[in-house]
Amino acid sequence: MLSAIKNSFQPLGINTKQYGDTRWWLGMLLVVVLAGGSVALSKLPIMQSAQFSSLTIGIVLGIIVGNSVFSRIATRTDAGVDFAKSILLKAGVILFGFRITFAQVAGVGWHGLLTDIVMLLGTFILAVQLGKRVFKLDEQTTILIGAGSSICGAAAVMATEPVIKAQAHKVSVAVATVVVFGTLSMFAYPIMFEYMGLSEHAYGIFVGSTIHEVAQVVAAGTAVSANAADTAVIEKMLRVMMLAPFLVGLSFWQSKKHANIHAPGGEQKSRITIPWFAVLFIVASGLHSLSVIPQGATNAIVWFDNILLTIAMVALGLRTHVGAIRQAGIKPLLLAGCLFLFLILGGFAINVGIAQLF
Repeated sequence: MLSAIKNSFQPLGINTKQYGDTRWWLGMLLVVVLAGGSVALSKLPIMQSAQFSSLTIGIVLGIIVGNSVFSRIATRTDAGVDFAKSILLKAGVILFGFRITFAQVAGVGWHGLLTDIVMLLGTFILAVQLGKRVFKLDEQTTILIGAGSSICGAAAVMATEPVIKAQAHKVSVAVATVVVFGTLSMFAYPIMFEYMGLSEHAYGIFVGSTIHEVAQVVAAGTAVSANAADTAVIEKMLRVMMLAPFLVGLSFWQSKKHANIHAPGGEQKSRITIPWFAVLFIVASGLHSLSVIPQGATNAIVWFDNILLTIAMVALGLRTHVGAIRQAGIKPLLLAGCLFLFLILGGFAINVGIAQLF
């Protein structure tokens, strides 16, 4: 019976034997302490004014420690660090669903839904084409940057990592591009508003459908008006909700591609691996939509989720080698820059065009 219970954890990637391992406990202690420091730093006025979340600070702090003292204690902490980078990351993505309700999705209507779908597909397809054909980047880096730019920034990058089994330094590179261009858009969009000829509502749709991170959307919307900010956040939440079907579709695409490579002529059927954490993300959103959980408990879940994602970011940083990032060169940044221009120029054209249909 005990053996059966332990085996039931295997599909989730959980190795129950590791919990009695000192390397697991010491590793967890390390990432929790660093995550706590990241959260504390994110509360500083200078960090809040720059919209640097604990996730961003966590990966930077992790990289600093990972490329200095961590190499000396890696063999005594690796089990806990890797657990945080994989299992806790998936748990964080699931709980992210408690930030979204189906009513918010309905609030922006078909206009907002269609805009987000077109922007997501357009941005990701452009990322894949430019990354592979123009900049000659590897597929993992291209997919990660495309996911971060087209959906919800660092959270999308982190959620995509277990689906494509990306290396840590590639995830860090993708997150870095989100931070750079997402921060730039946070300041650029309010300036552009005066010259766009958009209403506050239309501007909110534009912001929510094109800016990377939720925090950056809030900042860009609030700089214009509270009405613009509310619309922008709802539109952004709809875009975030598309993370789950995106991950399922990506898993299907990866499995088909893998099957075609290893079974020429299609003689074997592809094995589709459903990312269950993405499905549970939708379930969490559904529970939040039904209001069966008190608001106070929901707020606590969102707070805890931020902690989990920060811990995962720290663990990712610890496993990231600066040499590997340096070796990636300027190309990832150029790809993200091209996507940034598409999000602004192409996004404006798409927003205006779809608005004409409704």
